[in-house]
Amino acid sequence: MHKLVDLITSLKLTIACLAAAMVLVLAGTFAQVHFGIHLVQQRYFQSLFVWWPPEGRSFKIPIFPGGYLVGGLLLINLIAAHVRRFQWTWRKLGIHLIHAGLIIMLAGGLFADLFAVESQMRLTNGETKNYSEDTRRDELAVIDTTNPELDQVTAIPEAMLRHTRVIKHPSLPFQIVVRNFFQNSRLQMVDESINGAQAIADRGVGAQVSVQPLSRATAPNERNIVSAVIEIVPVDPAGGATQISLGRWLVSDAVAAQQTFSWMNRTWQLVMRPARYYKPYSITLQKFTHERYAGTEIPKNFASRVTLVDPERSTNRDVLIYMNHPLRYRGETFYQAAFEKGDAATILQVVHNPSSLAPYIACIIVAVGLLVQFGYHLVGFARQRRRAIA
Repeated sequence: MHKLVDLITSLKLTIACLAAAMVLVLAGTFAQVHFGIHLVQQRYFQSLFVWWPPEGRSFKIPIFPGGYLVGGLLLINLIAAHVRRFQWTWRKLGIHLIHAGLIIMLAGGLFADLFAVESQMRLTNGETKNYSEDTRRDELAVIDTTNPELDQVTAIPEAMLRHTRVIKHPSLPFQIVVRNFFQNSRLQMVDESINGAQAIADRGVGAQVSVQPLSRATAPNERNIVSAVIEIVPVDPAGGATQISLGRWLVSDAVAAQQTFSWMNRTWQLVMRPARYYKPYSITLQKFTHERYAGTEIPKNFASRVTLVDPERSTNRDVLIYMNHPLRYRGETFYQAAFEKGDAATILQVVHNPSSLAPYIACIIVAVGLLVQFGYHLVGFARQRRRAIA
C-alpha cells in the first residue's frame, strides 16, 4: 500500500503523464491529415487507450494510453500529491493555489468532454427556428401528422437503432423492429444497379432502392449516410399482442421523399434526420452579409443579424453575430461558423458547455498562485539582502 501511494503521489508519474500527453497531442495532430477531427478526438483523446487494428484482423491492440487515461491519472496524481503533502502555511499558499488551478483545469476539461453539446443552426433569410441540429448524430423521427395544427414527434436516437432489436414507446400504437442498420451506406435505384442488387424494403421509396453497406467515413470532408430498414408491427391496445406487419420501410439520410402510412385512423410519417435540440426561444435571420477582400473571393467578414424571441423571459431583440463576437444566451453560445455557396444560408455553431468558465477560473487561480509564490520568495530574498548589507 505504501508503494502504491508513493507511486500515485510521485513526481515521476506527473512527468510521465505530461510526456504521454505531449506525444498524444502530436500523434493526434498528424492523424488529422487522414481522418476527420471528430474521429481523431474519439480515437486519441476520448478513450482510455489508442487501439491499433492489425490489417485483415477483427481484433484491436492497445498501443498507447488515451486521453481519458492520461488525464485521469494526472488528475489523481495532482489531488493525491496535494492531499499527502498538504501543510497550511502562508509560505506554501502559492503552491496550494497553483495545484488548485491545475485541478480545476483538468476537471473542467473532463466535464466539457462529457457534457458539452455542439450543434448547428442553418438559417436562410427570413427563416425562424427553435432548434439546432447535430450533424454527427441521427435520429428516426416518427411523426403523427393527423392533427393539421400540431405534430406529435417521437424521436428515436441512432444509438438505439444500432443496438436495440425491438423498439417500443407509449406514444406509438405499434412496435418498430430494426431489421438492418447501416452506419454508412450507398443507395441506388434497383433498375440502375449493375450487380443485380435487390431492394430490402417493401414499402415507400425503399421498394425501388438497393442499399450497399460501406465502411465508416474517416476523411475530413466525408460524412456517413446512416440507413436502416425498419418493420412496423401493430400492437393490440387491449391485450398487447402483436398483429400482422404493415411492411418494411427504408429510412435514410439520403431519402428526402416523404414516407407515410396509416394506422388506427391516424397518419404517420417516417424521417431519418440529424438529431435536434429544441430551445425555449426562437431565432430569425434578418440579414446575412458577406464581405470579401477587393479583387478576391477570400472572405473578409461575414455576419448574421438575427432576432431573438423568448416568450418566457419577454425577450425580443436584434443581435449581430460575427467572427469573434458570438451570441451568448441561456447557457448556449452561437458562433458565426460558415455560410453556403451563393450566400444562400448562414450556419451558426451552437455550443452548450456547462464548464465553459473553468479554464478562465483555473488560469486566474494559477496566475495568482505564481504571483504569491514568486512574490513571497522575492520579499524573502530582499530581506536577506538588506540584512547582509547592514
